[in-house]
Amino acid sequence: MTTTIWHNPACGTSRTVLETIRAAGIDPVVVEYKRDPPGREALAAAIEAAGLMPRQAMRTKEGAALLADPGLDDAALLDAMAADPALIERPFVFTPAGVRLCRPAERVREVLPGE
Repeated sequence: MTTTIWHNPACGTSRTVLETIRAAGIDPVVVEYKRDPPGREALAAAIEAAGLMPRQAMRTKEGAALLADPGLDDAALLDAMAADPALIERPFVFTPAGVRLCRPAERVREVLPGE
């Protein structure tokens, strides 16, 4: 398995995580998820593998109205994130050691070799 990052180059945290991965000697697959969004199934699998619930994987600024609606279930939140990738919190990192939503950026160390 290769290391992959769902990356947003406009995000400082995402850039920091990418730099940390590269500093560890890893040349990751970089997926600019807003330009090349994951499908709903891939998104659901990533969230589950990271040990999260969909509410925890949604950006609070962009998704504030959705998150405030207690009537929306996990399926509805996943549908919303799949339809608008700007709602997905970032960055997600996939390595042989696991999947993490790396916010804060230091969380990436949990899935890097030798960390």
